[in-house]
Amino acid sequence: MILAAGLGTRLKPLTDNMPKALVPVAGQPLLDHNIRKLQSQGYQRFVVNIHHFAQQIVDYVSQQDYAPQVRFSDESAQLLETGGGLKKARQLFSDDEPILLHNVDILDNVDYDWFSRQHQPDEDVVLLVSPRQTKRYLLFNSAMRLMGWTNIETGEVKSPFPWLRETQLTVNSDMQVSADATLSTPLYAFAFSGIHSFSPRLFPLMERFPDRFGIIDFYLSVCHRSHIVGLVKNDLRMLDVGKLETLEQAEQFIQATSTL
Repeated sequence: MILAAGLGTRLKPLTDNMPKALVPVAGQPLLDHNIRKLQSQGYQRFVVNIHHFAQQIVDYVSQQDYAPQVRFSDESAQLLETGGGLKKARQLFSDDEPILLHNVDILDNVDYDWFSRQHQPDEDVVLLVSPRQTKRYLLFNSAMRLMGWTNIETGEVKSPFPWLRETQLTVNSDMQVSADATLSTPLYAFAFSGIHSFSPRLFPLMERFPDRFGIIDFYLSVCHRSHIVGLVKNDLRMLDVGKLETLEQAEQFIQATSTL
């Protein structure tokens, strides 16, 4: 599933007249770069959620050779965020295979054939993470099970575990977590890439959620009873093309990663 419904406000004025999915980089829309890369690595069916200038995306895809492999989840009435968008699209997935979720405005050096093979049968979600410096971290135990989330700037902690929610955390340069109280298990902090593999067997747990919600909030609410794990890619390279200042870098990034 390619998440393409956003308003693209950081790309104004380009997105005053087009959706961010169709913003061109090296002569091709972002959506096209993502679909063709994923096709080259074994993916054959795509769901694209749409909202901002939705018809432009539909019309563009209809002219491409991959049009028969694409289905749309229309969020024209209301933006549903990452979790709500996935929940709404549930009926568009035809089997029980894991679903790759990828933002349309992210370019990266991930081998998606490799990534799909890392999702083991007993795992509900695989989150691609890296030891990148950031303000917001996902927290994992030594077995890389998801335990929580923290914003180290504000001190906020989200977790289904009370002992973790009530603790002030700091993250060391080696990604280990220290706290103002004794932790019941060692914790490690990693930055989330926005790339994840989702098992459809978790869809029933979404039923109690509203139409609109973030996928990370969902994961944090069910990680104590689901097998949600992090997969570390130390050499992860990513470029967020959701802002004007990175558009100039995007062509060079595509050229560099296409040779990896």
